[in-house]
Amino acid sequence: MKNFSTRFNPQGSEVENPNIEEEKREQHIEEERARRDWEFSLSTVVSSSSDGASTDTIGIIEFDPSDNLVVTGGIARKIRVYSIKSFLSGENHSHGERNVTWLQHNDACDYYICTPAKLSSLRWKPGSAGRVLGSGDYDGVVTEYDLDQKIPIFERDEHGGRRIWSVDYSHWDPFVGASGSDDGTMQMWDPRCEGIKNVAKVRPSGGGSAVCCVEFNPFGGPLIAVGCADRRAYGYDVRKMVDPVLIFDGHQKTVTYVRFLDQHTMVTSGTDGCLRLWSMHDARMIRVYMGHMNTRSFVGLSVWRTGGLLGCGSENNHVFVYDKRWGEPIWVHEFGVGSRDGRDPNFVSSVCWRQVGGEDGCTLVAGGSDGILEVIVGKKRAF
Repeated sequence: MKNFSTRFNPQGSEVENPNIEEEKREQHIEEERARRDWEFSLSTVVSSSSDGASTDTIGIIEFDPSDNLVVTGGIARKIRVYSIKSFLSGENHSHGERNVTWLQHNDACDYYICTPAKLSSLRWKPGSAGRVLGSGDYDGVVTEYDLDQKIPIFERDEHGGRRIWSVDYSHWDPFVGASGSDDGTMQMWDPRCEGIKNVAKVRPSGGGSAVCCVEFNPFGGPLIAVGCADRRAYGYDVRKMVDPVLIFDGHQKTVTYVRFLDQHTMVTSGTDGCLRLWSMHDARMIRVYMGHMNTRSFVGLSVWRTGGLLGCGSENNHVFVYDKRWGEPIWVHEFGVGSRDGRDPNFVSSVCWRQVGGEDGCTLVAGGSDGILEVIVGKKRAF
């Protein structure tokens, strides 16, 4: 990693440039300005009654399309559904100079649905008015749940019982979904096509490395991005699922998340402890974000597209916020109650931005391996 600036920065230290120190100073000023742009504070803590048991680990957090509901899933074999309003009711206690709402899951949760297996992924189905939620689990099964009736309405098991890491739905055709699994495949499927195992199936890595994340282009294009344990991310055109049209090569370890930031760029996360920003036109790496710790776990990655902010967890039990323009975090927050002991520390295992709202305010929900949820609000400072 020490050679990154030499490889990607045309004005690296090996180049004679009399203006480089001035450029560095200007960049530092802009970075400090970005840090001062936002004021973040802890708003709500939702704690677990099981005293941080590993069975409460929150692996997924998702807002519904209206951004009024939040669902979580993980090791507890439950889909918990919360309303944003429930996070705002509770007993306020002093937290430094801030007021924080403290809740228990049983009080904050509107309802929950028990699932047959541990959950690794949740995603709302477009076009269902927030009624249908898709899930992927440790047994390799994709299930869709009707939240009004609180029952499963669709199920498929095409990954041979291997763990599904990620599910997503296309936006150009709301009925098509995709799943990535430990079996090394990404499969596209359609519940309308009875008797057909899958619409398409690809194996991105020649060595059969696990597919850890999938995401369709949320802006309506025909691209689907896939992240793999072979240290690469791939882009496929869903109209011709043969070879990838883009290969994103730069991570030193497993690619755990892929997220489209806008129509031109995508962010990836890896267990090399880096987030990377890529051009969707030519798979060129634009920027690297470093500061959080991530060497072995899924710690979450979410992008707030309106404000250009990135959020991720960390294995040192902190939440990190990056501005897409700068490689260092603009805000770091210590999460939960800290480590239980030095041998088995807690970590932030999932994050999700609320997408609604203007450019002057934002909300980030983070979950931990100890089952704690925290709601963080950000306000843009007025100068």
